[in-house]
Amino acid sequence: MYLIASILTLLVALVALFLRTKVDLMMMQQNSYRINRYRVWQKESGDTSTMSRLMAYICAGITLVKWVPATAGLAVLAIFGAIECIRLLRKKYKKPLVWTARVRRICGVALLVEAIIIAIIALGDFDSSTPYCLYRCATTAVLIYAASYWIVIAAVWLLKPVENHIVKKYYDEAASILRSMPDLKIIGITGSYGKTSTKHYLYRILSEQYDTLMTPGNFNTTLGVVRTVREYLKPYNEVFIVEMGAKECGDIKEICDLVHPSIGIVTAVGPQHLESFGSIENVQATKFELVDSLPADGFAVLNNDFDMIATRNVANVEAVRYSAQEGRAADYHAVDVTYSQHGTEFTIASAEGNIITLRTRLVGRCNVSNLMAAVIVALHMGVSADKIKYAVGQIEQVEHRLSIKSTPGGLTIIDDAYNSNPVGSAMALEVLAGMTAGRRIIITPGMIELGEDQYRLNRDFGAKIPGCADIAIIVGKYNREAITEGIGKTDKLEVHTVDSFAQAQQLLVSTARCGDTVLYENDLPDTFK
Repeated sequence: MYLIASILTLLVALVALFLRTKVDLMMMQQNSYRINRYRVWQKESGDTSTMSRLMAYICAGITLVKWVPATAGLAVLAIFGAIECIRLLRKKYKKPLVWTARVRRICGVALLVEAIIIAIIALGDFDSSTPYCLYRCATTAVLIYAASYWIVIAAVWLLKPVENHIVKKYYDEAASILRSMPDLKIIGITGSYGKTSTKHYLYRILSEQYDTLMTPGNFNTTLGVVRTVREYLKPYNEVFIVEMGAKECGDIKEICDLVHPSIGIVTAVGPQHLESFGSIENVQATKFELVDSLPADGFAVLNNDFDMIATRNVANVEAVRYSAQEGRAADYHAVDVTYSQHGTEFTIASAEGNIITLRTRLVGRCNVSNLMAAVIVALHMGVSADKIKYAVGQIEQVEHRLSIKSTPGGLTIIDDAYNSNPVGSAMALEVLAGMTAGRRIIITPGMIELGEDQYRLNRDFGAKIPGCADIAIIVGKYNREAITEGIGKTDKLEVHTVDSFAQAQQLLVSTARCGDTVLYENDLPDTFK
């Protein structure tokens, strides 16, 4: 019986360890497999000292106390392992682990290292009985659980030479494909926010006249672009739109050195990923690596609604500037902007007069701004006004990026759940404020990855809520204090605080009425808290 209990306990401990390692892999993947970024995330999130890790240390420690019977130790380990298996299997993530070839390699090495450590413990007990040996293996598995992130870090480090060799091979292959297509027009898009939406809008407009390819999904790293070129680019493509993401200085330049864009769009420079960039000046320098890489006959399109763009001089290439705000110096402005539940109508005007009037299903000043950049590039590339108007009218809302839909119960849902930022959240509140048919409800956990300014920016975000909403549901503890401090004491707003989105949904069901509008502003902290 003791042998069976030992075997079952070891199996439960090993499953829990695998599930924990999988979560560590997921977060390593979301930090671009860069150990320094992963360690910063761990420090910010407190991942190394979570309750489950602390309990793993305690449970393993109990089994090492000599006067604790082996049967009691087995029970402690089995209960811990079972609880963690259930918890980790039930937990849902907005961005779950993607089982790429690289992840499989890292996972294989990590599991091998864990198995070697456990085997060493097992082989070290030559004089022990089999059940006791299994008992010690289960204890070791739980100890490794407590510090599993070190195993993942070690696996990434050990595989660096292998990964570098693979990356170079694929990089050289992608570069060769691009050199074989000298007539391909390559357009780079970067920015702290807005680049994905702008990419989709530009793709839809240019597809009216050109055979166009864009980087799919979030393929906005060098490896993502390499994969796009190798797997998706065809000899007959005429335009290649490349979204360029960055978390460190040099990231954009690395992509540009591969694709050599002739047109560049900078949608925003703001306080995004400040933990890795270190300063807003580094963000600006990195985003403008795209403009700096353009050839002398290239074309840059810059969003002057951001001070760090408006004040950045560009002398190496022709540059035009646009603005969706009043009073901003720019070559192109958005005027006569009107919003409704059905979409937006606005006109793009220059100093010489109106250029084009557009109607779109999209809402929000951020979408007007993103459309402006796409339209300016399309006009530069000779797409007619009629084709642009038709394409803009056909553009579908990008999911989770200020998209609007109606529910059978009569609610209007504004979904801005993807990766909230200070500018985007303000624009989302602006749209919510315009929905006056019923009560206005915001559900938000606030914003993340804002470095030392996170508390202040979430407090400022909270200060805007009373003028735009009637009910606020603040999710989680991550930014609760900052947002509620910003909201302050007011009779104009009904404020609720909950611990999870599940609780927020339950509260919404009991609170919302037909005709109300609900804004979901970000949901990423469920992963990062």
